[in-house]
Order: sequence, then C-alpha cells, then structure tokens
Amino acid sequence: MRSRLSLLISAVLVVALAGCAAPMANAGAESEASDSCPSASQQLAGLDLVEDVRTATGGSTACLPTHSIEPVSDETAPELPVTVTDAEGREVEVTDVDRILAIDISGTIASTVFALGMGDRVVGRDSSTTFDGAADLPVVTRTGHSLNPEAILELAPTVILTDTTIGPKEVRQQLRDAGIPIVIISDELRLETTDQLITEVATALGIPSRGDALITRVGTELDAALAEIAPVVPADEADRARMLFLYVRGSANVYYIFGKDSGADALIEAVGGIDVASEIGWEGNKPMTAEALVAAQPDVLVMMTDGLESVGGIDGLIERVPAVAETRAGANRRVIDMADGEILSFGPRSPEIIRAIARALYAPDSGKPAGETAE
Repeated sequence: MRSRLSLLISAVLVVALAGCAAPMANAGAESEASDSCPSASQQLAGLDLVEDVRTATGGSTACLPTHSIEPVSDETAPELPVTVTDAEGREVEVTDVDRILAIDISGTIASTVFALGMGDRVVGRDSSTTFDGAADLPVVTRTGHSLNPEAILELAPTVILTDTTIGPKEVRQQLRDAGIPIVIISDELRLETTDQLITEVATALGIPSRGDALITRVGTELDAALAEIAPVVPADEADRARMLFLYVRGSANVYYIFGKDSGADALIEAVGGIDVASEIGWEGNKPMTAEALVAAQPDVLVMMTDGLESVGGIDGLIERVPAVAETRAGANRRVIDMADGEILSFGPRSPEIIRAIARALYAPDSGKPAGETAE
C-alpha cells in the first residue's frame, strides 16, 4: 500500500491530539450521520464545487458518513500463543486476547482492532476513541492522555496494545510488572504506514489473515478515494489550495503548527492541497509563531473541531491570533474543522477521512457549516 499511495498522492496532488457493541456499521448510525451532514456519502463529482478553491470563503466542517467501523468478513479465530517483537524491540508473548485494551493518542489502534472484528473483546478506551461501539466503554486516561493505572488494572486486560504517544512510560512499566502483556505499536501514524499498523495489531492478536484482509480493503478504498478526488484537483499547482494544519487549545493557550512528517502533511497532499508548513521548512509539530503563519500564507486552515471551539470559533481565532487576519485564510474566514477523534486517526477510516476533508475543501456547502463562535 505504501508505494501505491505515494504514487497516487504525488499524482493527484503528533504533539498530543489532546482533547478529549456493535462493531458493524448499521443503518441507524448512518442515518444519524447523514442527518447532520446530508452530503457525507455523496461523490465529489455530484456536489456543487467551488470555482476557485483558493478564494472560497467561510468555514466548513468535514464529517464522516457513519460513526461506526465495519469489521472485515474474515472471522478466523486467533492462533495463540504468539510472540512478537514490538516497536521498542521487546519480545512480548500474548496468550489471551479475550480482554483487549487498545489505547493511543488518536484512537487509531482501537479503530483498527474493531475493524479486525475484535471490538467485542475491547474492555476500555482512551479519550479519543469515540466511535460507535466504543464510546460507552470505560475511559482509562486522566486529563489529556495520561494513563490511569488504577482504572486499567480494574478492567483486568489480558493484553494492552498501545504506543509511545500515550504514557507516562513509568505507568506502562508498572502494568508490565503487574503481569499484563503490553505490545508497543509503531507510532508513526501516516497514510503511508497504514498497512504496517494493521499488520502489527493483527499479528499481536494472532489474527494475521484478518490483517491481510483489512489491508486489502483499506488499500482498495484508499485508491478509490484518491481517484475520486483527482479530477477536481486544479491541474496548475498555482491554483491548488494552500493549506495549513493549526492545532489549538485556547484554554491552555496552546497553538501549534503541524508540518512535514506530522501526518497532517500527508492528509493535505492526499486531497490535492499544498502543505504550506512543509513549504516553509516547518518539520513535525512545533509552537506557532506569527512570523511562520504570515510567511506560510495559507488559503485554508485545517483544525480540530474542539480546538476551534476552544478559541470561540473563527471570530475568536482571529481575535486571539491577529496574524491569522494577515493571511488569505483569515481574510476569507476559510477554516475546515473535523472532529478531534477522526481527523488524524489514520487507519481503517483513512479513506473516508480523506473524502470528508476533500468535500469540505472543494464543496464547502456540502457539510455542516463551521460555527462562527463556540456554543
């Protein structure tokens, strides 16, 4: 998938994502999502597209057609015990997957477990795991994404799948000392590494054939999403949207720009935009400066919904960060927001996330209008 995705992206042109059981997609969930975002399932070609993506005005919210995750049809039983070498080089033996705890900063590992058809064995969640079938599970993180060892031990998990985006590491060691197998999954969560993520999770759970099935499905869906977007991407690079991912938490006075190799750059490139943070040499996730924002000159800001609300919507953002007004994005009030637990949760939902951002970019009236001020 990685090589195919890289080729398609070139052709069409995580700081903490703090914030915050039926695994099969169902008609009720789809209806609920469609009611709040009626065009979420429509193809781009059938929507009212903007004439100039660089000069479009107003905010828009990107939304998914459903909040459920459909499991693969493969129901092969786990083959255990299995010994894996995790992302930190530890050999971990997994003997029981009846009580799974899948936790990370973006909810990606949990969504992968559900997509592998093991959602009914998940016993708890992190604060970013909010999709249908998981939202009612007990939360095992304290403020932000700090692990609560007492809450985890109460759930008596037989295996924990996590990564280094959530911690602290001392708590992970405490849980190991309590006899719980902990498998550290690679935390380089990008579109290009989706297959690696799926393989690591499926291998740790003793269901490699389910992993292969999911990789095939996601790859096919991703190809289809990129092919859908390609015809609406301006042929001339100068006409493509200059986009910047801005992470904010107003209550904590946190303002970050996500740049090259942050994951946000791959998302922007996948929808045919230009990641202006990468263009000015901004690597990873770093605190925003007014100089960088003005130098980048984005046409469109991409944000998390809770982050936008935390500063009082678009009005509040411009008031709190005057440099925004010095960009075309600020002048046109052009902000795309998406739910915190979805926007960078690369994994089985990647194809629909890309489609959602593309709809909000090229057909902004197709989604829920972004709030001008926080509720």
